[in-house]
Amino acid sequence: MDDRPRNLREMLAEAKDNSELMVDLAYASLFFGDPDMAEEVGSLEAQMSELVQDMRGVCIMAVRNPRDSEGMSSVLQVISAIERIANDAVDIARIVTHKVGIPAELVADLSEAEEVSHRVLVSEGSHLAHRALSAHELPVQTGMRVMAIRRERTWITDVDGDLVLVPDDVLFLRGSPDGIRRLRELAAAEPWIPPQIVDDPFVTDLDRAVDVLIEMKNLSEVAVGLAYSALVFADVGLAAEVRHLEDRLDEMKDRLETWVLRAASDKADPSLLRGLLHVSQAAEDIGDQAQAMVWMIEQREDVHPILGLALGDSDDVVVRFPVAPGSEADDATLADLQLAIEPGFTVLAIRRGGQYLYRPRGRTRVLANDELIASGPDEGRELLALRCGWRLVDPDGDGEMELEPVTRIG
Repeated sequence: MDDRPRNLREMLAEAKDNSELMVDLAYASLFFGDPDMAEEVGSLEAQMSELVQDMRGVCIMAVRNPRDSEGMSSVLQVISAIERIANDAVDIARIVTHKVGIPAELVADLSEAEEVSHRVLVSEGSHLAHRALSAHELPVQTGMRVMAIRRERTWITDVDGDLVLVPDDVLFLRGSPDGIRRLRELAAAEPWIPPQIVDDPFVTDLDRAVDVLIEMKNLSEVAVGLAYSALVFADVGLAAEVRHLEDRLDEMKDRLETWVLRAASDKADPSLLRGLLHVSQAAEDIGDQAQAMVWMIEQREDVHPILGLALGDSDDVVVRFPVAPGSEADDATLADLQLAIEPGFTVLAIRRGGQYLYRPRGRTRVLANDELIASGPDEGRELLALRCGWRLVDPDGDGEMELEPVTRIG
């Protein structure tokens, strides 16, 4: 890391972004069966280790009296949780690098996910080369958003629209799998062949375990997103939802392990089931780390204010917007809104009537007075607010944004 963050707030934001990137790349390496992508996770782990060591050193130096130590302990707990999540990503990637058995059915199910990660090399003479990233409008053209760029041995995780792409840049993106073909055309990359399901009489029984594991993956990612939201908003209700998800992940892991042990005797090559156990362990531990982060909120312990600032300042910010009656979002399905494309936000949960609907699907209909909890790029926050019927204003000029209703015409 040549340009290392200079303060704890920046380091926390980078650590959060990098850990999420590592998880995305780890699952994508399974999806594509790509050892190179899995190796990228290991490369990021080395950077993460240095970052974690620096953050812990800063925390120790910042403690000058017992009162400081109480608040700083919350920061250290979040740092440890982020580090463990990064380690879980490495464990997932090792399924590919160490050639641990993985059922083809799991890969096929990953290919049908609403969002996937992808890795593409920018070639000389391609449409992407020698032009600013913003000129390509990739979220509109492909439904995918650049999370990071590797340029030679340097990682660029704070991706700006003015950044000019050059040949041999490696882009790491997340979004709809439907956009992969167009993306690779723009980069002049080789065509991509989707994973093929193997014709196996065992597939019917195996589907049960795979479906449970895919749900574990989804729930663990939602748990982490909600944990960051709970820290940003100091929300006890969100913290309770994280605990509920962690309990569900524990139960699902127990069921999956029992099923795999029973199914192994029926499988011609039971070694292919090992990957299921590895992924389930990692997904369950990611849920554990999400719960560890919100424990302080649940216990009403002092939480250092830098956590809310840093987690709100990362590449993907967490926002919480109510849905105004008559707004564009009112009575629309998430599929109709296509928020993942424009403004590039993922809805983590919908709060309705005092309860949370987490990981809502495209067919979920948004209603007036719902509250959307979503994560996405900071530059898309104003547009998301507008689609929910609000303008973001700064009446005091101090950076504290407030919601002002939009008057709709017609």
